[in-house]
Amino acid sequence: MANLVLNGMAAGSETCMALGLLDESSRGVSGTPQVLLLIASVLERSIQKNEELLNTARKDVITIFHGSRSPTLSIKQYIERIFKYSGCSSSCLVVAYLYINKFLQLTDGHLTSLNAHRLLITSIMVAAKFLDDECYDNAYYARIGGVSTGEMNRMEMRFLFNLDFRLQVTAEAFMNCCLKLENESGSC
Repeated sequence: MANLVLNGMAAGSETCMALGLLDESSRGVSGTPQVLLLIASVLERSIQKNEELLNTARKDVITIFHGSRSPTLSIKQYIERIFKYSGCSSSCLVVAYLYINKFLQLTDGHLTSLNAHRLLITSIMVAAKFLDDECYDNAYYARIGGVSTGEMNRMEMRFLFNLDFRLQVTAEAFMNCCLKLENESGSC
């Protein structure tokens, strides 16, 4: 289904190509798609900014996605791990990024080092189930993400209910996100 989203975007094909979305074989030096690196960079900057604001101004609401401590893996390492072991498409990463943004807007939440990893594994799993033809079960994603299967199931349900099960991403929203990520590459 990810290919269907991309097929109608001839005007933005240069952007998609640059991000490694049209040709899964076009990878960066390390074999990592450019879009993965950009999403990781954007998320890490967002976490840093949010934590500075939360330390000075307000406290964040604790949710099922909050861990008791920050994981040792960086966001980049964590996304690379998920991408490597899940076999999800690069397009899936963009859609997962859109899901996280939508989730945070709807819940008035903030991305922090305590919730980013759990939101990532959940959003990527949901995106893979929705977009990709082949997808692993929750237990497998739980092992990849370092959480229990029960936690993975609960996070998936909370995530889906908060999104009101509205997982469809328009071609326009997908392309706008890709353009935003490509523009971010200048500041990375």
